[in-house]
Amino acid sequence: MTEAQREAPEGDAVLTRIGQAVMLHRGGDREEARNRLAALWREIERDGAPFHRCALAHYLADTQDDPLDELIWDLRALAAADGLTGALAPRAFLPSLHLNVAAGYLKLGQERAARDQLALARATAGALGEDPYGDGVRAAIARLTLTLEGAAEDQDGPGAA
Repeated sequence: MTEAQREAPEGDAVLTRIGQAVMLHRGGDREEARNRLAALWREIERDGAPFHRCALAHYLADTQDDPLDELIWDLRALAAADGLTGALAPRAFLPSLHLNVAAGYLKLGQERAARDQLALARATAGALGEDPYGDGVRAAIARLTLTLEGAAEDQDGPGAA
């Protein structure tokens, strides 16, 4: 079961379709997963619930071959999170969403933007639970921090102040 399915009400047809596409992707059929998710996006893009749009854009990002396309979908997921309220409040999603955007910027060589998004991921990490999901996001934030620190050292040279 996907994270989105665990957070959704019983019988949520949109999340069921997202989950089916995610299973295709995890099973190795990236193109079919991307096609199904893109078709669903066209259905809900304008009038869909913010949670559906956030989850869908998040998973669509994972199916992209081009790093710029991946970043665009990650940015859409982050934008959709702004509309989340109530039980599905965005606070617990924000660290992961900012982390994904940071990683996307880094893939495109935009270190300043990556650092800015990583700082937002760190700043929102307090909303993460003490559970495997929270532990995984915190570990990924730490890994990306180390990667960016290494990139800064490479630019400045050894021993630079």
